[in-house]
Order: sequence, then C-alpha cells, then structure tokens
Amino acid sequence: MLDALTIDLTPVVAEQPDPLLFATVSGAHLYGFPSRDSDVDLRGVHLLPAAALLGLREPEETRTRMWDRDGVEMDLVTHDVRKFVRLMLRPNGYVLEQLLSPLVVHTTDAHAELAALAPGVLTSHHAHHYRGFANTQWRLFEKTAELKPLLYAFRALLTGVHLMRSGEVQAGLPELALVVTEAPGYLGELIEAKVAAEHGAWEQPGRERLERDFGVLHEVLDAAQGATRLPAAPAGYDGLDDFVVRCRSVG
Repeated sequence: MLDALTIDLTPVVAEQPDPLLFATVSGAHLYGFPSRDSDVDLRGVHLLPAAALLGLREPEETRTRMWDRDGVEMDLVTHDVRKFVRLMLRPNGYVLEQLLSPLVVHTTDAHAELAALAPGVLTSHHAHHYRGFANTQWRLFEKTAELKPLLYAFRALLTGVHLMRSGEVQAGLPELALVVTEAPGYLGELIEAKVAAEHGAWEQPGRERLERDFGVLHEVLDAAQGATRLPAAPAGYDGLDDFVVRCRSVG
C-alpha cells in the first residue's frame, strides 16, 4: 500500500503555475480506513496572482490533476485561497478537515497561519454539514450494500458529535470510536474489513442493527448540537479577510 505520509510532491509542486500554500491527504487515508486499492486524495490551496482576478477572464479558482503512481491513482484538487476561505466561512467541515489534516505533504507558513484561524469559523451549524453528508452516504450504502459508504456515514456523524462537544475537528474514525462513547462497538471490525479489501466480502452486523445505531447517532448529534458552546455564526471573518489580502499582496 502506498504510504500517504511519504508522498514526495516536490515535482508536482514545482509544476504548478502558481504557488501552493499547502497540500494534505484527505479521504480514506485521513479517515483511518484506506485499503490496498484506495485512491490517494490530495487537497490544498493555490495562490493566484492579483492580476488573474482583475481581468475579463474567469480566474482558475479550482484546479484538478490526476495521475498514477506505483499502480495507485492519485488526484490533487486545489482552490485559490479566496475561494477556500469563503468555503471555510460556510458550515463546511470538509475543507476544515483538509486544512487541519495531520497527513501533510506540503506546507508553508501561510498554511500554519490559516490553520490557526480555523477555530474562528466553527459554528453549531457544522452539525448540518455532517448530518447531510452522513445521510447521503447512508443512502448510497442502502443502494450498494458496500462497506465504504457505511463507514463514511458513521464517520461523518461521529465527527459532527465530537465537534459539537469539543470544538475539535477530528476526521479519523478509529480515534472517534474511542472518544465518542455512543460509537457502535463493531466499528473496529468494520474498519479492519475495509482495510483488508476495498470490494471484498464483509460480514454485516445486521441491517436492523445498523439502522438502529445510525438513528441513535443522529439523535446524539442533535443533542450535541443543542448543547454545544459553539456560536451560531463564524467570528473570524475579519482575520480571514486580512489573511487573504496579505497573501495576495505578498504573492
């Protein structure tokens, strides 16, 4: 299995038309259940020059590159810093997971500064993001009966619960299963099955039990959102605005 922590992005970074502020690993590797045939999902931020935002042409705010390395599909998706920060200011846990991912393959001082500003965008409404993502993955599980969307669904709910309770973005399912006491006890076995084979056979705990536990975690998330100390609106707008201006000015 390709080790996401040892990816050398130096050639890829050098080929980018504009500087990268950071690139991290997301997806199954970040969530703690990559299998042998899992893609490596790289996410980050690039910095467009000011001139790219002033002319008539649409700025290239999102860039995607896909390639194969040692038989593993890799893809790098980056947003311009302004677009990324605007996504941060929405209740979008996905971009926060990318920014705060411990699987860092390229970083800068600006990356560290942006990560330090992340607590200022956390709100109680991030529960809606994780609730919606979990429901989407659950419907996919009901359609396909595959293990991957099931784990994605549980992971999303547990991330939301932990965020509401602690104010911390934790995307790793093995870690969440330890700190969220309501997590189903069989998650460890499901993670092991997923790591062993992406599309291999796996033993379900029982559809009724899965449905019950999924519903219970929804209730737990509702309660955690109701009791959270997180604010209803982000408080870090001015700091992020200043950050974007300074990044663009320095270039």
